Amino acid sequence: MMRERLIRSGGTPVEHLDVLVVGAGISGIDAAYRLQTEHPRRTYTILEARDSIGGTWDLFRFPGIRSDSDMFTLGFPFRPWRAAAAIADGESILRYLKETAEECGIDRRIRFGRRVTAVSWSSPDQRWTVEVQVADGTTEHYTCDFLFLGTGYYRYDRGYLPEFPGIDAYRGTVVHPQHWPEDLDCAGKQVVVIGSGATAVTLVPALAERGAQVTMLQRSPSYVIALPGTDRLVDRLPRWAHRLIRWKNVLVTSAFYQVARRAPAVAKRLLRAGLERQIPDRCVIDRDFTPRYQPWDQRLCVVPDGDLFRAMRAGRAEVVTDTIATFTEGGIRLTSGRELPADVVVTATGLQLQVGGGMRITVDGTEVDPGRTVVYRGCLLSGVPNLAICIGYVNASWTLRADLTARYVCRLLAHMDAHGYRSATPEFDGGVSARPLLALTSGYVERAAGVLPKQGEAAPWVLRQSYPIDMLSTRFGDVTRDMVFTARPLRHSPVAVDAAAPEPG
Repeated sequence: MMRERLIRSGGTPVEHLDVLVVGAGISGIDAAYRLQTEHPRRTYTILEARDSIGGTWDLFRFPGIRSDSDMFTLGFPFRPWRAAAAIADGESILRYLKETAEECGIDRRIRFGRRVTAVSWSSPDQRWTVEVQVADGTTEHYTCDFLFLGTGYYRYDRGYLPEFPGIDAYRGTVVHPQHWPEDLDCAGKQVVVIGSGATAVTLVPALAERGAQVTMLQRSPSYVIALPGTDRLVDRLPRWAHRLIRWKNVLVTSAFYQVARRAPAVAKRLLRAGLERQIPDRCVIDRDFTPRYQPWDQRLCVVPDGDLFRAMRAGRAEVVTDTIATFTEGGIRLTSGRELPADVVVTATGLQLQVGGGMRITVDGTEVDPGRTVVYRGCLLSGVPNLAICIGYVNASWTLRADLTARYVCRLLAHMDAHGYRSATPEFDGGVSARPLLALTSGYVERAAGVLPKQGEAAPWVLRQSYPIDMLSTRFGDVTRDMVFTARPLRHSPVAVDAAAPEPG
């Protein structure tokens, strides 16, 4: 590994790196591994705002936190998940990430307590300048040739909380899952969980197991599917066969997604049949588990080994489909007139999304609005040189696409090396219309419609939801298509192309 270079700007030492990775979660760890194996002579560092590895899996600490996709695809392909648990708890996932970073020497390349607040590209210098707020209150600056944003798209400092009528009158405890207090004990208490997504269906059985009486209050149902918590094939196949399990899960997930999109009535029947094996009362299914939207318009909620339904059958949990009229001193009064007593209210009401951890991005002094850019091959932004972002699948494990993004960036860097290029800028000509990035109708996605980049209608500007197709594109796709390369510093900046997408209204 070449030693990192120091340059001076106004007398202040500024560290220069070939690649700067932002974020030490799944995306950042994967990018670091690919960089150090495929480009071992390049210098790189990971900047992490928090004080620990893990990203999402270090942030969320609510009871029962677990993966919502199988670990054989959520795990890294270069260090396979070895346990039999297909749906793993958050603590196990965090330990796996830390062990991977340590085993691969990636942990030594991470600098904690450093939040990137602004990045600016200079065409004359052909490099990024990165402003970093350090946990001790000081500011650092770096420069780099290429910037890799492994920050995901969650806003870590604040979740989404709608305005609830009368909440000021409520005398109990209100908590958002994103900021779960370590000392909150719900045993023996009446708990109302507001929400119907993956977080809610995770919390309800976990709190019930800890001795709470839990009500899941939802405005409308979500699709819920019970899957085995372990994969029996793990015990039957040798370790070298991990790839078979991984591909089996990829293909099964992809096949069901295609059925849901192309033949939603068939998917509905399959999902309904699964529920009927768990819930004997069909009226409950009709009322509380039959959504108004089509399968995969929103993510499916996975219930490992049917734990939510076990809690319901045991009388420790119930699901109520209704709307909130007002909070009261002791609970929540519903529009139907029913009152739900509550010692604790958990607002599992969703997330807020942002790009790059909320950092300010400028190109030659002009601020870039990510919401008016278009994604190129699912990882670069139109009009923005030498910058990659990591966007996971909505219908499969985040890691599948994160790894493809890291490998594509490595391939692009190799192409630039071979031809002596200093920068690569995707150029969107506007020949195809732009549409929302994520093909979901979930509230957190629709609220962020103006924040996230757009996608086009055709390659290389479309964000596919197909790992097999994306894998072929990553390895064999034309890296020069719709791309402007520069071999020397420019006298003027490239023109960022506006997505020309209508504002959400």
